Amino acid sequence: MNMPERPMPGIGEAFRIWLKIGLLSFGGPAGQIALMHRIVVDELKWVGEKRFLHALNFCTLLPGPEAQQLATYLGWLMHGVKGGLMAGLLFILPGALVMLGLSLAFVLLGHLPLMAGLFFGLKCAVLVLVIEALLRIGRRALKGRAAYAMAFAAFIGLFLLKIPFPLVVIGAGLIGLVSPRVFTHRWHDAEDLAGPALIDALLLREPVRVQELARGARRAGIGALIVWLLPALILIFLVGGTYGDIAAFFSKMAVVTMGGAYAVLAYVAQDAVSTYGWLTGPEMLTGLGLAETTPGPLILVLQFVGFLAGFHEGGVPGALFGALITLWVTFAPCFAFVFLGAPWIESMQGSRVLAGGLAAITAAVVGVIANLALWFALHVIFTAQETIVIGPLSVDLPVPASIDLAAAALALLAAVGLFRFRLGLFATLALASACGVVLSLI
Repeated sequence: MNMPERPMPGIGEAFRIWLKIGLLSFGGPAGQIALMHRIVVDELKWVGEKRFLHALNFCTLLPGPEAQQLATYLGWLMHGVKGGLMAGLLFILPGALVMLGLSLAFVLLGHLPLMAGLFFGLKCAVLVLVIEALLRIGRRALKGRAAYAMAFAAFIGLFLLKIPFPLVVIGAGLIGLVSPRVFTHRWHDAEDLAGPALIDALLLREPVRVQELARGARRAGIGALIVWLLPALILIFLVGGTYGDIAAFFSKMAVVTMGGAYAVLAYVAQDAVSTYGWLTGPEMLTGLGLAETTPGPLILVLQFVGFLAGFHEGGVPGALFGALITLWVTFAPCFAFVFLGAPWIESMQGSRVLAGGLAAITAAVVGVIANLALWFALHVIFTAQETIVIGPLSVDLPVPASIDLAAAALALLAAVGLFRFRLGLFATLALASACGVVLSLI
């Protein structure tokens, strides 16, 4: 078989490509992964299709934003630890800077009628975007009765039984790992990964390359754990207060939030809104809307949550510190997970067990997102809710008299634009925000 003899791109060229991906990564994980695939697989042919998908499967099983972790993984394959750090950081920084500016505008200008109307329309549109994500992921993930049963069980566990989100996702993954055939209907034996892609051909010519990269990756992974845990422990045990709570809460989130950004939000909303009182349900929706408009991982909505928590504690300086803590403890573990796991996962090409765990988690995530969509609907369309407890069951129901007709109308308008006229994410957000502004002026 003829293998390409193209030279490995230099670190400067890689920097330009990863920066381009970071600046253009709009539209949530699906759009970001599609963009990365088009550039590094189809256009540049740096990575082959099967290796790309295998890396994606691994990153999907990890806690944290799978698109950012995939960029880190591929950057590591190309240029070792420095390549992984560069790719992962460039995927985060553009969106984090934009999100910081939007968060400042929200707390400083959000009380103005114009800004209030804009944010009101934004949160109404986000409800529809979550429903669209539920339908999109459901069509892809629910293949067979077992997958539907897993999604339904996850929804019931969260909505009625109030089982903690991490237990739902971990339980689904364990079921998939021990019963992979139940969730993977079609299995093809691993094929030769050789092809025209640059990294695949290079690994065939230099079979010890992964082992050489692995040594640096393990050291970097341990270093990332220290960089994450040491400041977090200082904040938790020595500083305490709101900033200690931020470090503890988002550090915990960093190790249990499998299933993507939409799945994470259900967990964040329950604790950040109900337990800590850092923000309200509508503010949580606004944060998600802001995150939808920025490049980079959708999980940057957590930066908004940390920003508001810090703002209530210490004004703008406290908000900046809260946002920094959140970013630090959210993303430092991502680098640790990838660097520690990537060398091992390269030896797991074509694993049936891994595919079973992934399929089960993906099915459960559909139920998680359904619970999130219902939670958002209760807080957008209605201004008051009541909890009814019947034995082990606990049900949150809306107070009918508290319906917000303006919010319901804007959500319906966004749904018509998105589903009937196929306006797309940005056009739908712009339409709802513009109508929110008009309503505020009226």
